[in-house]
Amino acid sequence: MAAVLCIANQKGGVGKTTTAVNLASSLAHLKKRVLLVDLDPQGNATMGSGVSKLDLERSVYEVLLGLADIKDVRQRPTVIQFDILPANRELSAAEVEMVNLERRNKRLKEALDEVKEEYDLILIDCPPALSLLTLNAFCAADGVIIPMQCEYFALEGLSDLLNTVRHVHSNMNASINNIGLLLLRVMFDKRVTLSLHVSEQLEKHFGKRVLKTVIPRNVRMAEAPSYGLPGVDFDPSSKGAKAYMECAKELLASLKMA
Repeated sequence: MAAVLCIANQKGGVGKTTTAVNLASSLAHLKKRVLLVDLDPQGNATMGSGVSKLDLERSVYEVLLGLADIKDVRQRPTVIQFDILPANRELSAAEVEMVNLERRNKRLKEALDEVKEEYDLILIDCPPALSLLTLNAFCAADGVIIPMQCEYFALEGLSDLLNTVRHVHSNMNASINNIGLLLLRVMFDKRVTLSLHVSEQLEKHFGKRVLKTVIPRNVRMAEAPSYGLPGVDFDPSSKGAKAYMECAKELLASLKMA
């Protein structure tokens, strides 16, 4: 049965979607069966996986509202080796429409339960907000990967996110502690003193929760989405691609799935 990891950070522009898409591709290259769930109305993970969000007949929106079966909505684009449950702007309306539904926090979990046997890992790309969509991801997850830039404001926002995860663990989903929290340092520039200092602080306070692999700031990773490809596939020889492959290997080792 699949391990479910949501990739979350309420701060925008921290490389969350880049991490989701490239980890999914890296894990697929390592022969794992992967489903990437785009739970962000911006649909960037969808576009970055080679699927046009403008041409979707059905998306995760219909799945959450019970209007479509997840098996009929997921896609496998020819350019990638993992499945994608796509999203577009319609997803913005889901939060309002789910408010009056039963088990509104568990809509995603119940949908994923139908396909968990078909995958080794399910990654959920969360929106940059602590919203009902993010709460659905947390309630479905066995753990949370938090991509972080090593800067002061990133540390400020981390405490809010940790408190939310603790609340979910205590009241809604005890399984989120099966894997727990993993911190991933992204867009890292070792030439910046502040980055080195914050990185040291993370290691000091969170210990083994901080993944050893560090993702460097890399232009090729930024260029890849415009081609509808994960950076790992767009330029496998780039520093960013190699770092995500190492991160995937480290993740599998920690999950004893290597």
